Amino acid sequence: MWRALRGRGWRCLHHASIQVTNEPILEFKPGSPERAALQKALAELKGRTEAIPCVVGGEEVWTSAVRYQLSPFNHAHKVAKFCYADKDLINKAINAAVAARKEWDLKPIQDRAQIFLKAADMLSGPRRAELLAKTMVGQGKTVIQAEIDAAAELIDFFRFNAKYALELEGKQPLSVEASTNSMVYRGLEGFVAAVSPFNFTAIGGNLAGAPALMGNVVLWKPSDAALLSSYAVYRILLEAGLPPNVIQFVPADGPVFGDAVTSSEHFCGLNFTGSVPTFKRLWKQVSENLDRYRNFPRLAGECGGKNFHLVHSSADVSSVVNSTLRSAFEYGGQKCSACSRLYAPRSLWPQIKAKLLEETKKIKVGDSFARIKKWLEHAKTSPNLSILTGGSCDDSVGYFVEPCIVESQDPTDPIMKEEIFGPILTVYVYPEERFREVLELIDTTTPYGLTGAVFAQERNVIEEAQSHLRNAAGNFYINDKSTGAVVAQQPFGGSRISEQTRRQSKLLCSPPHLRYASEFPIFS
Repeated sequence: MWRALRGRGWRCLHHASIQVTNEPILEFKPGSPERAALQKALAELKGRTEAIPCVVGGEEVWTSAVRYQLSPFNHAHKVAKFCYADKDLINKAINAAVAARKEWDLKPIQDRAQIFLKAADMLSGPRRAELLAKTMVGQGKTVIQAEIDAAAELIDFFRFNAKYALELEGKQPLSVEASTNSMVYRGLEGFVAAVSPFNFTAIGGNLAGAPALMGNVVLWKPSDAALLSSYAVYRILLEAGLPPNVIQFVPADGPVFGDAVTSSEHFCGLNFTGSVPTFKRLWKQVSENLDRYRNFPRLAGECGGKNFHLVHSSADVSSVVNSTLRSAFEYGGQKCSACSRLYAPRSLWPQIKAKLLEETKKIKVGDSFARIKKWLEHAKTSPNLSILTGGSCDDSVGYFVEPCIVESQDPTDPIMKEEIFGPILTVYVYPEERFREVLELIDTTTPYGLTGAVFAQERNVIEEAQSHLRNAAGNFYINDKSTGAVVAQQPFGGSRISEQTRRQSKLLCSPPHLRYASEFPIFS
């Protein structure tokens, strides 16, 4: 029996199990306490620059390579001053982590889980407004997008991960009359490198936190564009009781970090979310250095998607339009699961087009930019493409891109193949009789396989799409948008070059948060 902290979203049952529910999403209505707390937190950040050091061996360290995180919607506001760790400092972080590994790995899972449950309670209560404000100002999120990400999802990650870790500990082999058998779940021998992206605060906390929960020591390299919120998460974990050397906080230049960690004999795992080229580079470096490692490293990478909405002639137009607009344009399309290509039947296209254009014009322009500008220029100059609405961008004050809908006459144009990570939706209109050809087209056009959706009212059509597109998406939705997976409800993962994962519970955590490239969850 172990003594548990009493929190809002969980309660202790016994040493191997806790009961967990999803964190409620607050509405921030006028006059509500959460709205007042958030407004206060935002006011405190106005014009403020937070100094964020590297933290190595439990000590704050500054190098001469000083950088600034700028607010994406107001470049004049430097939200954070930070520095890059150089190779020597990264090696020092590796040594500090490895030195702490044995003691941390021997700590009972109940004690490790309690730290993350306490961190979740802090995020759910007194630290919620702070993290939301830092995510909004630093990463350009609206209040609801920040609430879904930095509050609800991160809290869910910490709580459900703790639950699954405890349940895993309770799974033991059979014992017989002549002998007693027991399984010890230990962390990996070495350190795990966690490389997190800019777009989700929760991903950073999970990439670094989940391996630590399972007894690993971690070097966390957060995105330069999410330093403010990442450091807040890191500080909350320390305040919740995480020993200083379990996670080393090391902002760094990407290639320098990659070279340093993959050349260490103690490198044993990579937890990564980012671009395909970067993950491939790290994978190659690991392959080239295999002979020097003490273990075969575990590699887990989520690399984005070119996600589709397939519309059948039997689909409900309102559902198609609402789901597509939300999936394509929420948070400026800066989600790896965002809908980027829409396949619409010719008979419904006039209705869908009219409604899409009507609703898109109501959207207020937010911030998001450079790579996206290239695609807008491509859409304007290509003979195969027609811009139906939007297409403007401006970086004079912040990164502002107008939501854009493009119609393509060529279903294999590069804009239908490559990930954009911005508010651009490309539509291909097809004749109804070619529905089966479009299924093949969706399956073969792009090398990604993260999320997708089919909109139809006929069950046989849904079953046909589900069967044919079995390998085209890791998360497959029926009459719903391709974004918005909820922790423990829709396990998130992909296939093809969208995601790579070894089935290794000791690196991340037990199912369903282990990301299986072969999984094909279906959500209606």
